[in-house]
Amino acid sequence: MRPHRLILPLIALLAAPLAAQEAITSAAPDKVGVTIYRAPDRDSDEAMALDWLEGYELVTEQRTVTVPAGRSTVRFEGVASGILPESALVTGLPGGVREKNLDADLLSPASLYARSLGRPVILRRTNDATGKVEEQRAVIRSGPEGSVIVQTRDGFEAANCGPQTDDLVYTEMPPGLSARPTLSVELDSPVAQRLTLSLSYLAWGFDWQTNYVWSLREGGREADVTAWVTLASSDATSFADADAAVVGGEVNREDERRYQDRPDSELVFRCYFSGIVAQDIGSLPSAPPPMAAMSDELAEIVVTGNRVSAALQRVSGVSVTAVQEELGDLKLYRVPIPTTVAAQAQKQVALFDRKRARVKVLYVTDIYQESANDLSVMLRAKNRKEDGLGIALPGGPVAVFEPHGEDMLLVGEGGLGDKAVGEEVEVRLAAATQVTIEGESVAEGKDWQEYKVVVRNANPWPVAFEGRLTFDPGSFRLDRPSRKLGRKDGYPLWAQEVPANGEITLRYRLLEQPGG
Repeated sequence: MRPHRLILPLIALLAAPLAAQEAITSAAPDKVGVTIYRAPDRDSDEAMALDWLEGYELVTEQRTVTVPAGRSTVRFEGVASGILPESALVTGLPGGVREKNLDADLLSPASLYARSLGRPVILRRTNDATGKVEEQRAVIRSGPEGSVIVQTRDGFEAANCGPQTDDLVYTEMPPGLSARPTLSVELDSPVAQRLTLSLSYLAWGFDWQTNYVWSLREGGREADVTAWVTLASSDATSFADADAAVVGGEVNREDERRYQDRPDSELVFRCYFSGIVAQDIGSLPSAPPPMAAMSDELAEIVVTGNRVSAALQRVSGVSVTAVQEELGDLKLYRVPIPTTVAAQAQKQVALFDRKRARVKVLYVTDIYQESANDLSVMLRAKNRKEDGLGIALPGGPVAVFEPHGEDMLLVGEGGLGDKAVGEEVEVRLAAATQVTIEGESVAEGKDWQEYKVVVRNANPWPVAFEGRLTFDPGSFRLDRPSRKLGRKDGYPLWAQEVPANGEITLRYRLLEQPGG
């Protein structure tokens, strides 16, 4: 693979298209606030997909502009590149907004190449063997999908497919491209005046989650619980010193075209022919053949320029605690100090820190007749103030640590769903290795079957065990259990302590229900 670089003179980047009427540019907001909403299709205990953020944010900006009398256009530069322009609301304009537009395309290798079809460029070639650099004028003759086909005085060529490295040098920026995402509004003003405007809009390509660290204390009956709010952005725009907040809970939002217009800053070509020079462009295919028909040895060419890296950089946050507020049935967590939500980055802010919360470590499984799922280690707590918590818990990944001598070692990771105050909190960790379960059918009759289940503990300490009997109550009825059973989630529950290096046994029958 060989990078195909795009080179654009700085003067072209600074060029702006002429407007039909007077244009006023607001380069940046005076004040900005961002409220990030979790991806609606992501489970609360599921980690964010950092390479494809599907949440969105509400951006509220305050800008000051001076407008002339008559009709003019105000250009708001530096809005989010993922802005949904139909959601934009501008207040403070005299007479309201006549028209609003998201100005053309954001400058990227893909958009720059696509807008240059049929335009002259300079083909700069470096011979890899000799190091000699040559330049010649060329015209782009292919679109962004397919091969880089240019026309030179020698004919039509596939750029960067020979023994040399080719660069495309752009002598001008095509019209309609903007180096910064820009929203423009058209207005009529009776007089020249200075205005303070409020701009609000939705933008996608953001997300947030809560990350929990549970540090068990000696004995495993208490834990210190720390929660962090992680803000993530895949947008090309940074929001400096913003009033930041996140919303917990699921907001119903209908958007059929959501995520279909994700900006693509890369331009990727596959070189499937090499060193071809032809006088007849009709002899060259306009696009590569299907992937299945291509050789594995064919090189891939990636055009780079003002490239946006897909990898997000982790940025350390300040050690402050978010403040919880009510938002209808939702929870809003506000960062109490100005926070920069940087482009294509993450930031963590402390949510809360609770000491000595009461917890219980137990081993759980579901039992169906004589078979059982693998035992899982579970951490359980009550979200009550008297038990050391008593705060709304947004869902998110959980890491559990346990003391080992002077060190704290990771013992498992799991997920936590959204939990309100008073609810039971359960975090499933790794599969158990020292506690095992096995079952068998031991007897049967005309309309019944008897089962025996044994749980063994290889630890030198006792452990708590819970197993739900998950048979179909419409087809079977429980009969003659050897121990008294409770109930959980509508199923019979076998809850018992397993002694150190010992075992426990349950025998029970399932009777067939008439018509079951």
